Amino acid sequence: MAVRLIRFLMKKLAVLLLGLLFGTLWLPGQDNTVVEEIIARINSNIITRADLRRAREQLLNDVHQQDPNAGAQEIKDHEKDLLRDLIDQQLLLQKGEELGINVDAEVVKRLDEIRKQMHADSMEDVEKAAQAQGVSFEEFKQNLKNQLITQRVIGQEVGGHITVSQQEIQQAYDQHKAQMERPEQVRLSEILVSTQSAPVKTEKGKTVLPAMVDPDVIAKAQAKADQIYAMLQKGGKFDELAKQYSDGPTSANGGDLEYFKRGTMSKDLEQQVFALKPGEYTKPIQTNQGFVILKVTEHQEAGIPPLKDVEARLQENIYMQKMQPKLRDYLTSLRENAYIDIKPGYVDTGASPNETKPIYTTAAAQDTSKQKKKKKLGLF
Repeated sequence: MAVRLIRFLMKKLAVLLLGLLFGTLWLPGQDNTVVEEIIARINSNIITRADLRRAREQLLNDVHQQDPNAGAQEIKDHEKDLLRDLIDQQLLLQKGEELGINVDAEVVKRLDEIRKQMHADSMEDVEKAAQAQGVSFEEFKQNLKNQLITQRVIGQEVGGHITVSQQEIQQAYDQHKAQMERPEQVRLSEILVSTQSAPVKTEKGKTVLPAMVDPDVIAKAQAKADQIYAMLQKGGKFDELAKQYSDGPTSANGGDLEYFKRGTMSKDLEQQVFALKPGEYTKPIQTNQGFVILKVTEHQEAGIPPLKDVEARLQENIYMQKMQPKLRDYLTSLRENAYIDIKPGYVDTGASPNETKPIYTTAAAQDTSKQKKKKKLGLF
């Protein structure tokens, strides 16, 4: 439960990893002079205007993916905390270094999971795929490492000190029974053996899928699906076989497809899966995508679920409610024990009045004035 919670908490912070670099990024000025504007110093690390710009671009992309109709005000509400979140990230990474947290082995494990999800033969293939998309593989690995360190710090320093009592869980259940009423549904996992052929180009140069699937492809896919089914019959674990053999996008997660209500599937599939008990699976079924084996991992009856069925979810929700303010308190304490210098004109919305304030000398003030004049002249 704690691992899933920490991952949920890190969704927002993970956005920042794509825009966070520890080196210097040089930007071309109008007069071909390369300069970089440092907007924040956090102990020995810096945040640049380029970092903030990248974080904003990633934020806009994420907001529009979640809600294509997101308005300007909603985006503005998120943007005001961008610098705060970048500073949070730096402080957590620095704390991880102080605690001696090492995630090298986990980075290797995660990269291998990504390789399997891509059905790549080697990490070199993954690296080439990243480069083809214009992504620096070294930067990607560093971002992944940063995310894992941040998760570990939050779990160790904050999450590990939070408890949820049985009385709190019971109280939440009693208060929210009406909202928990649900229709009959099943949670499914899949192993898909694809029959999709490689795209071909038309005479006009367009890339399309073939109108007809090669019978040999269908025959080979069916034979493979039958072999996998035989392995399941002999005691093979469904999730492990899904990770190894499934062509579906869920393979890395052991084939998990989440929940399906009655009426949301084809009648043929619905009749088969709703007749199964948890742990049972179908024979290979031919679909437009290929041959699929479906397993029922949960079968929920209609109505208000018993406490035992939702206890873990309620515990996680209560845990989250406690975590959010405690995490902010922890980040505030990190600020109060750090040296943070924010460039005038930028605001850290998570700042504490007890932070150590930088002292500006007359010379520094004059230097700032010179920089402003250079900006007016178009030198920055």
